[in-house]
Amino acid sequence: MSQPLTVLIPCRDEQKNIRACIEAARLVADEVLVADSGSVDRTLDIVREIGACRVIEREFVDYADFKNWAIPQAQHEWVLIVDSDERVTPELAAEIRSLLSNPPDHIDGYWVYRRNFFMGHEIRHSGWNTDCVFRLIRRDKCRYGKCRVHEEIFIDPKRTGDLKNRLVHYTYWSYDQYFAKYLKYTKWGAEDMWDAGKRTSFRNLLFRPFLRFLQLYFIKRGFLDGLAGLQICMLQAFFVTFMKQARLWEMEHALPQPEDSGSTAPIRRAA
Repeated sequence: MSQPLTVLIPCRDEQKNIRACIEAARLVADEVLVADSGSVDRTLDIVREIGACRVIEREFVDYADFKNWAIPQAQHEWVLIVDSDERVTPELAAEIRSLLSNPPDHIDGYWVYRRNFFMGHEIRHSGWNTDCVFRLIRRDKCRYGKCRVHEEIFIDPKRTGDLKNRLVHYTYWSYDQYFAKYLKYTKWGAEDMWDAGKRTSFRNLLFRPFLRFLQLYFIKRGFLDGLAGLQICMLQAFFVTFMKQARLWEMEHALPQPEDSGSTAPIRRAA
């Protein structure tokens, strides 16, 4: 008999994604557990319209903290964590079902590769083709390490496995979505780097973005993804890499804005 599975969907303000995500999750889920962190759009209304989902709610602190709170509330030992912008495919669902029919005792979790899309275009290179996340886990064995963003589960590699089929991941449909997300991500990423004792330098600010672009566009063959690949490589290099270094500089060197003196005297041009 196959081991039952909980699909855990952490979300907030995902009204455009949540229905398709839940419908895909039901290909494999015995329980769909939606963990909401304060949605103010129609996300939870849609979940209730769909029905047969369990909803838990709590204030968001950071990604690791939120997921570590949600995981123990799954009803079943095996948990598949799926973000709202991800989709379980029939092939992946079949592979997981087969695996859980007789899960090996020495494995506590599985890595899942992703097929990534940028504004509807699949990205087959640019470093995105090797994107891998640790998502199929034993509820009582796996927790995320403390960090604000790009959270990871730290586990003995000998107790992990790999799935062959991929999650589908619809990353961004517009630049508004991208910038809104990465304004937060670069800030949190810099704060994690600061806590780890890292600081920036002239060399890091100047050279790291260019080296990152060269790596993604030429070594990782981003040029094969056309204009979409060019944009991704530029964004990763100069928005993500540069901005994290710039935010590190800001944390160490930015001067505080002066307090308002209350003066309303006009500023006059010198004679």
